[in-house]
Amino acid sequence: MELELSSDQKLFQTSARRLLEKEYPLDRIRGMKDGEPRWSRDWWQQGAELGWAASIVPEELGGGSVSGEGVRDLGVLAEELGSGVAPGPLLPVNVVLTALVETHGAGPDHTAEIEALVAGESVASWAVYEPDGEWSPLAPALTATPDGDGYVLDGVKDRVQEAEQADLLLVTAQTPDGVAQFLVPTATEGVTVTPQWNVDLSRSFGEVSFSGVRVGADALVGAPGADEVIERQLQIAVLIQCAEVCAVLDRVFAMAVEWAFDRYSFGRPLASYQELKHRFADMRTWLEACHATTQAAAEAIQDRSPEAAELASVAKSFVGDKSLLIVQDCVQIHGGIGVTWEHDLHLFLRRATIDQALYGTPEDHRLRLADLAAATPKG
Repeated sequence: MELELSSDQKLFQTSARRLLEKEYPLDRIRGMKDGEPRWSRDWWQQGAELGWAASIVPEELGGGSVSGEGVRDLGVLAEELGSGVAPGPLLPVNVVLTALVETHGAGPDHTAEIEALVAGESVASWAVYEPDGEWSPLAPALTATPDGDGYVLDGVKDRVQEAEQADLLLVTAQTPDGVAQFLVPTATEGVTVTPQWNVDLSRSFGEVSFSGVRVGADALVGAPGADEVIERQLQIAVLIQCAEVCAVLDRVFAMAVEWAFDRYSFGRPLASYQELKHRFADMRTWLEACHATTQAAAEAIQDRSPEAAELASVAKSFVGDKSLLIVQDCVQIHGGIGVTWEHDLHLFLRRATIDQALYGTPEDHRLRLADLAAATPKG
């Protein structure tokens, strides 16, 4: 994603690649079975030691970025892990940390939780999706009813990434004073986690039920009326997604080009046929545009630009649309071998499919762009 990397960023990138190749090569991911843990705590803690959960956390809270621009460093890391369809809670942990950092000093103190997440000693996930509902993070059906000096949570969240292995859940809820977020341990009485099937072999998701779950006032993250914080979390989630999908597309496109030069048909390499040349040209153009929109979003989010929300949605809608077109075309170019279990292509197709749907579909983000345009003062 970054056109030029500093020496520190290159080291950051290389260390991530080495750990991924050592612990989770594609053959291991292909062999993952339903019901087994997708990643180990030791693996995630090793990643945390390399700074995977530290980029967007200030140094005074135990974090620190390698370049001084934490959001862009996170994009570099997401791209590297995306190229290997890595397991692990990179996205959910960093989204939760975004909320905790953004609200630090503006509500209950969560310094201890931040430090534990940065060190890899704890894992958290964002419980924001709800069953049978549209993507509306600012209009949750789950309620948080004031009760004495705390709240009672009732409702259901689903598509919670790594819910079974998470220690903490950042739960969006409706309160009498507006949307709020609560940091709830998964071991709390009344919290039930049920696994959900998904197509991505290296990630897991779960449905989480909250039945009369009582939490203290100290579980509140910031204060009710958390719209701006949730917006920032969404931007970070979308950036991580788009960055990793760009890396997925790089890998898949490279596979298809190599195959087209190596595979002969009627005495000629596939790459010599005019029709395929046009298809490769289209895919390459789309791929470059995916990188460009993601880069623009990363810069805007890093700088907290007024255009950050718009550019994040531009990236998600474009990358989400073009990613499956590119991957499916590359599968078709491979012919029969492209749809076999033994080939790596389906691993990347699975990741791109899930990322297209989560945290707003391309259509959701186009509607969001329309709303943002309507809300922009004219003249």
